[in-house]
Amino acid sequence: MKKIIPSWRILLLFIAALLTSCAPGASLRTESAAVSQISGAYRLILYGCNHTKDLETIAILDTEGDRYTIEPYAPDFNYRVKKGVPAKEALEEADKFIDCNPGYKEAQLTRIVDPQGITLGYEVKPLYLAFLYGVPDVLETHYFLKGDKVIVTIRLRPSARETEGGSEEMERDSGDHE
Repeated sequence: MKKIIPSWRILLLFIAALLTSCAPGASLRTESAAVSQISGAYRLILYGCNHTKDLETIAILDTEGDRYTIEPYAPDFNYRVKKGVPAKEALEEADKFIDCNPGYKEAQLTRIVDPQGITLGYEVKPLYLAFLYGVPDVLETHYFLKGDKVIVTIRLRPSARETEGGSEEMERDSGDHE
């Protein structure tokens, strides 16, 4: 006797296959890093800083010569890439680049780690004055393996979006009123 599969099961299998095919790949983690760990040459990815209050700003140091290439999941006009940048120069340029917002406080350095614990690159993220945007770290970054690429998504935290306009209102209200 032939076994009949109910149509709802076929639909569930189809949906599961569809969702799996759209999955971005293996998720990678980030962990704190020290400047002393950074050596060699990097592809320097400078994302954002399109205007003086651009919170979606970050610098990524992609290790050159390894198996993977880090690519932002964004249009090309949102970032630029410099190749073959020595470690010290890459860090200096990253630090200068992320300091484009008046609320900038300091840089946070983390390393991007693959499932085997190998460092694929570094992230230089701006931290802001918490009273301006609700939290010092306003960005959510996620790294995913997809073949020989590491795809990074960069988004504002919802709490930062809610307070982003508040700082503009503070500046308008702080002026002289007649």
